[in-house]
Amino acid sequence: MKYVTTIDGKEFEIEVVDDRHIRVGDRLVAVDFESVSGQPVYSLIFDGKSYESFVYQGEEDWEVLLRGRQFQVKVEDEREKRLRAAAGGGVAEGGEFHLKAPMPGLVVSLLVEEGQPVKKGQVLLILESMKMQNELKAPRDGMMGRIRVKAGESVEQKQALLSLH
Repeated sequence: MKYVTTIDGKEFEIEVVDDRHIRVGDRLVAVDFESVSGQPVYSLIFDGKSYESFVYQGEEDWEVLLRGRQFQVKVEDEREKRLRAAAGGGVAEGGEFHLKAPMPGLVVSLLVEEGQPVKKGQVLLILESMKMQNELKAPRDGMMGRIRVKAGESVEQKQALLSLH
């Protein structure tokens, strides 16, 4: 099965060859991807290198926390992508976006204020979890709305942290 995966706006063609191999573009890669103790934490061995990642379903796309960075990941099979393109569909750039905690943790620092303009990819806050500091970034350009947390506050998974207009 072939998929088109978009990671932070960059597209990759991925084909699942079998249980232990994928093709990324023209490159065949050995992979092993296992859930750790039934949690949304996964052990990933990609091309001989080991990674630990936190993966959960966001409001529109998958959210992946890997090596202290959060990525927005959209996965579509080739057919879905063709149908969406034919229908003229795309990601809505307007409306309100609510940033939710990808995991329980501690808000280390808040780098924005209400009413402040922000750019796509700008770090909004730093959340510490599992002894790692994770940068949570703006998914698109916008204006900061309500900020519901402050530095030093503990948060639960999927708790609303702030909104972006």
